[in-house]
Amino acid sequence: MMKFNYWSGMPRFNQPKKTEYAKEECRIGDNQKIIVRFKDEQAYESLFEKIGLLGELSFDNISDCSNALDQKITAKTKSIWYPYKSHWGGITSKKYHSNHSGPRYPIYIVSKGRADNGLTTKALDEMGVDHYIVCEAQEASEYKDKTSATVLVLPFEYLNNYDTCDDLGGTKSKGPGAARNFCIDHSLSNGFNKHWVMDDNLDAFHYLTDNEKIEVRTGATLAATEDFVDRYSNVPVAGLNYYSFCKKNDAVPPVVFNTRIYSCLLIDNISGYRWRGRYNEDTDLSLRVLKDGLCTIQMNAFLCGKVTTQRMKGGNSKEFYDGEGTLPKSEMIRDLHPDCAKVVWRFNRWHHHVNYKIFKGNELKLKPNYYINKDPSYGIKLT
Repeated sequence: MMKFNYWSGMPRFNQPKKTEYAKEECRIGDNQKIIVRFKDEQAYESLFEKIGLLGELSFDNISDCSNALDQKITAKTKSIWYPYKSHWGGITSKKYHSNHSGPRYPIYIVSKGRADNGLTTKALDEMGVDHYIVCEAQEASEYKDKTSATVLVLPFEYLNNYDTCDDLGGTKSKGPGAARNFCIDHSLSNGFNKHWVMDDNLDAFHYLTDNEKIEVRTGATLAATEDFVDRYSNVPVAGLNYYSFCKKNDAVPPVVFNTRIYSCLLIDNISGYRWRGRYNEDTDLSLRVLKDGLCTIQMNAFLCGKVTTQRMKGGNSKEFYDGEGTLPKSEMIRDLHPDCAKVVWRFNRWHHHVNYKIFKGNELKLKPNYYINKDPSYGIKLT
């Protein structure tokens, strides 16, 4: 897409495909075969010494196989590592810190029913990053009692005037979009051209490099994201990818261009885009931006941990998903964007599926005098 090293001036990112020392086919009963990947020579030799069958892995049943390999195996298992290692994480004893001052744009958390269990505000507090929480008037006193963040009450007119993209009016929750529109106006009124808006169920922030995802105790990665996005003049929406969407053993680029941005978003206030829709308003916003020929930027180097809405009390769980499931929200995106979205059944529930490949040709516009931080590491250190 670009003729220059777009990651120059950014923190270290080295994310090759992690390959195994060796791999062997393992037979289970008469019908199942799985691939066993070995971390190193010691792991390879220790397993065959343990089971006493050099070069042959064969078990009568899943239970015997699980016991021998010291990990859970099911009829759906296709491949494993020996010894067991998670693709997702596993590092809890290390943290990234920095003396960097952190993000310069304001951060807003849109929250409902989670004064007691809001995860994002706790994560930002641990990072030493100031932020706002936007809630509805009936919950304001509870939030003010339970958080150290600055609590902002959503003016009723934002709810009253919000475009839900359906004809159900106020018969059910209108979702977080109205509060997100308030965040645009509030940050603009304080002189900011951009702002961060985050869901309230982000449990931590991480830095991915060298095949490890390690939690950060600093706002430096948010600041680096701001500097990267500010190099371009046509990026109304950017943000961090989900922790669970980047396996630490896979080769991924530091950023992905022209895709959807969820849950942790850096919004350009000047672009003129407003939130709409009762459901999936982040997908709708991303698609409107891309259809206009503009670009989005999603960080893989810097990630946010997302706890799904349906696993936490509060939010939209009670109003939406506990009763009606995921079909209405999937149908809304299909109805708003039938040219590139459809409804599919996957993982035992309904999803929307969007073809983002059609936006691959949207070109980023580099500013003539874009900023590069004097310290590409942003002071980030592993402790």
